[in-house]
Amino acid sequence: MQKLYVIDAVNFLFRSYYAIGPMTGPNGESTGALYGFIRTLYKLMRDFSPDHLVAIFDGPDNKQHRTKIYQEYKSHRKGMPEDLFPQLELAIEFCDIAGIPHLEIPGFEADDVMGSIAVWAAKKDTRVYLCTSDKDMCQLVDEKIHVLNIHKDNLDVDAAKVKEIHGVRPDQVVDLLALMGDASDNIPGIEGFGPKTASSLLCEFETLDNLLEHPDKVKGEKKQQALKEGKQIALMSRELAKLYLHIDFPKEEMFFHLRIPDREQVKSFFHKHQFLSLLKELGEPTTPTKESYSYLIIDEESALRSLVQFLSHEKILVIDTETTSLHPLQARIVGFGLTRQEGEAWYIPCNGTLGKTKVLELLSPLLQSKSIGWVGHNIKYDLHALANEGFSLSHIAFDTMIASYVLAPQTARHNLDDLSLAKFGKQKIAIESLIGKGQKQITMDKVPIEQVGAYCCEDADFTFRLFSLFSSTLKEENLESIMYTIEVPLIPVLFGMERQGICIDVHRLKALSADFRRQLDLLQEEIFSIAGESFNLNSPKQLSVILFEKMGITPPKKTMTGFSTNADVLESLKEKSPIIEKILQYRMLEKLRSTYTDALIEQIVPHDHHIHCTFNQSVAATGRLSCQDPNLQNIPIRSIEGKAIRAAFIPSKSNFLMLSADYSQIELRLVAHLSEDPTLVKAFKQGEDVHAYTASLVFDVPLEKVTPAMRYKAKAVNFGILYGQGPFGLSQQLGITQKEASHLIEIYFSRYPYVKKFIENCKEQARETGFAISMFGRKRPIPDIHSKNHMIRAAAERLAVNTPLQATNADLIKLAMIDLDTKLKTHPELGSILLQIHDELVLEGPKEGIETLGNLAKNSMEGVFSLKVPLVVDISIGKNWAEC
Repeated sequence: MQKLYVIDAVNFLFRSYYAIGPMTGPNGESTGALYGFIRTLYKLMRDFSPDHLVAIFDGPDNKQHRTKIYQEYKSHRKGMPEDLFPQLELAIEFCDIAGIPHLEIPGFEADDVMGSIAVWAAKKDTRVYLCTSDKDMCQLVDEKIHVLNIHKDNLDVDAAKVKEIHGVRPDQVVDLLALMGDASDNIPGIEGFGPKTASSLLCEFETLDNLLEHPDKVKGEKKQQALKEGKQIALMSRELAKLYLHIDFPKEEMFFHLRIPDREQVKSFFHKHQFLSLLKELGEPTTPTKESYSYLIIDEESALRSLVQFLSHEKILVIDTETTSLHPLQARIVGFGLTRQEGEAWYIPCNGTLGKTKVLELLSPLLQSKSIGWVGHNIKYDLHALANEGFSLSHIAFDTMIASYVLAPQTARHNLDDLSLAKFGKQKIAIESLIGKGQKQITMDKVPIEQVGAYCCEDADFTFRLFSLFSSTLKEENLESIMYTIEVPLIPVLFGMERQGICIDVHRLKALSADFRRQLDLLQEEIFSIAGESFNLNSPKQLSVILFEKMGITPPKKTMTGFSTNADVLESLKEKSPIIEKILQYRMLEKLRSTYTDALIEQIVPHDHHIHCTFNQSVAATGRLSCQDPNLQNIPIRSIEGKAIRAAFIPSKSNFLMLSADYSQIELRLVAHLSEDPTLVKAFKQGEDVHAYTASLVFDVPLEKVTPAMRYKAKAVNFGILYGQGPFGLSQQLGITQKEASHLIEIYFSRYPYVKKFIENCKEQARETGFAISMFGRKRPIPDIHSKNHMIRAAAERLAVNTPLQATNADLIKLAMIDLDTKLKTHPELGSILLQIHDELVLEGPKEGIETLGNLAKNSMEGVFSLKVPLVVDISIGKNWAEC
C-alpha cells in the first residue's frame, strides 16, 4: 500500500449530526448525521482518489481499559443522542454496500484501533492519513503518519503543523494533554494549566517527567504548588491520553482495499432515505428507451398549424416556456414545450425557421382558448413570460410545483429535476449542460435548437407525469380543497400583484441611504474611540478580541469556535459597556442599509420606478406566502429607521393613496375559536382589549385597574403560549425569575383551561397522525414528533401547536385575497392589491374612492369565514406605506 486513509467514522457522524441539524427521511427518521457522513466520505474519495481506506467505529464496551484507570473517564458526557444510534448502524450498512472496509473491535475505542493500524501500516512503508479532527491523534504524527482534517479544507497536519497548532512536537502531545487535560474526554489534567501554559512548560522542560521532577524550577509559587499536588493526576491523565497501539486487527493488505460498490443497492439506499443530491451524483443513466417517448421539434408552418388544430380540442395541456432570463419581467420566450400525455411532447422554437412573430401568430388560437386548462411547473413564471409577449392564459388548472408543496410542505425540494428523480428515478438533462455556468454562461437563445428541444420536451413530459401522480395523491390525502380552492386560484392574483409592483420614491431612498452612511461613520468613530483602536467591525473574531481580551468584558460561555459576538450575546452584555449598545446600533443600521436602502435602489425597474417582488407559494411550511427579490416582509415596523424605509413606498399616481388592511390579533382569535374557551370567546365577543382582559384575570384585578406593566406581561404570555414558550423563555423576555414565569403560565391556564386542553390536543393529534392540520385541511407533516432526541421532539411539539393557527391564518388571508381580487376585477377603478405581509394587505387607489376600497377589503377579509368570535380588520390610509 502506498497510502492508507483511516477514517474516524464516529467523529464524522457526530460532526455531521450537529452541523447539519434536524433532517428527516420520508418516514420521519433522523438522517442528518448519515447524510453528512456519506457526503464527507465522498468528498475524501473525490479529493484524494484513495485505493486503500478503512472506516473505524467504536467497538462495544470500548471504555473498559481507561475506566479501570479512572472511573470518571468520559462519565460527564451525555449519552449519544438516541436518534444517532440508528444512523450509526445505517452508516455501517452503507459502508458494506459502498465497498468501504470498516472495523469496530469490541472493547476498544476508535482512536486506539486507528492508532494501531497507523503504526502497523507505517512500518510497512505506507503513508497513513488519519482522517479526524481529534487532537489526540496528533501524538502519532511523524514522517509516515499525518492527520488529515477533511472538515478544514483537507488540512494536512504534519509535525510542523502540530507544533504550529498546539505549540509542541507530536511526541509531546500526550504530555500536553496530561498537563492541560481534555474536557471532551473528562481527562482532568492539572488545575489551572491551560494550553499556553502547558505548551510553554513543555518547550522549556521537554517532558512531563522532567517537569514533575523539577517543579521548583517553574516560575510562580502557585504553579509550583499545583505541579506538586497534581503529580499523580498528571501521570494518570497521561495514561488516559495515551493510545493503545497493540490491538489485533486484520493485517491483510486486501482487507483495506476499496471494493467496487453495489451500485443498485447504493441507489436504492439513497432513494430510501431521499438523498436526492447524492442520487444525482451517482450519474445513474435513466433516459427512457426511444420507444417509450416521442419528442418532436415543430419548425414548419404546416406542421405547427396541424399541431394547433390537433391540440385545440384538449381539456388539459402542459406548457413550458424556455426564455432568455430567470427574471420574470425580463424573460423573453425562446420556445414553447407542449404536451397532452405522458411520453409525448412538442417543442416550438421562436428562433428557428418560422421566427417569433409567426410562431406567436400561429399559437395564438391555442394560447387564447377559453376551454383549455393549462398545467405548468411554477406556471406563474410562464404567465410572466407570456405577458412579456402580449399573451395571457384564461384558465390555470394545475401547478405541479405547488402540488408538491401542498403534499410535502416540510421539504424544500419542489423543483422539477428533484421531483423527477424522486418520483420516477429520472435524472433529467442538467440546464448547465446547455448554458454552462459562471462567467461563461450563455442564454437559451444561443443554444442549438435540437438541444433546447430535447430539454424542453423532457420538462413538459415530466411535468405531465407529475400532474397525473399528484392529482390522484391530492385526492387520497384529502388535499384537493387546499389545491383547487386556495392555491390554484391564488396564482393569477399573485401574478397580477407581481406584474403591477409597488412604486418607490427613489430620491427619498437615496437620501435615506446617505443618512444611514453618515450615522454609520459616526458610530464607527465612537466605537473605535471607546475601544482605543480601529478594527474590522464586521469581523466577529476581531470584535471578540477587542471586547473580551482588550476591554476585559467577561464573556458568556465559550463555544467551540471561541467567544460568540452574536446579537443574543451582545444584548446580554449591554450593561457592561456603552460600546455594546453602539455595536448593536451599528449592526442594525448596516443591515438596513445593505438589505434595503442600497439594495432596493438596485431593484427599481427604470421604466415604471416600481419594485416587482416575487411571491412564493411553495416555501413556508405553514402555508404562509414568502416574498423575495426583494423581501419586503422583514422591514422593521416599529423602529424609526424601518418607518423611514416604508415611507419611500408611495402610490403609483399623484391622486392615489395607500391603504393597509390588517387582521387584528388573528392568531389569538383563532385560539379562541379552536379551543372554544368560554372566557376567551367572551372577551373577543365583547370587543375587549384581550391583553388587558387577560391581565385582569391573571393578576386578579378589575379591568380598569390593569397597569401598562401588567398588560405587557399578559401580552407576553398570550403570544408566548402560541409559540410553545416555557418558563425559561418567558422569564428571559420579561426579566423575571423562572419561578415567577412558571407561576404566570400556571395562572394563565387556570383562567383559560380550554386553551391548555387545545394545546395538549394539538400535540396528541400530531403524535397520532404525524401531521398538524389547519381548519381548512392544510396538512403539515411533523415527523420529528416521535424523535428520541428531546430537543428535536420539543421543537416538533411547538410546531404542532403553532401550525394549525398560522396555517389557518394563511388560508384565511389567501381566500380573502382571491375574493377581493375578484371584486376589484369587476371594479378596477377602485384600485389594486400591492403587497401581502402575513396578516396585512397593502393596496392603493384613488383618493375619492379610498373609503370604498377600504370597505371592500374589510368585507372580504372579515367575511371570508365565520368564526365563533368576530374577525376584525383595521384599516389605515396614508400618503405612503409608513403612514398606513
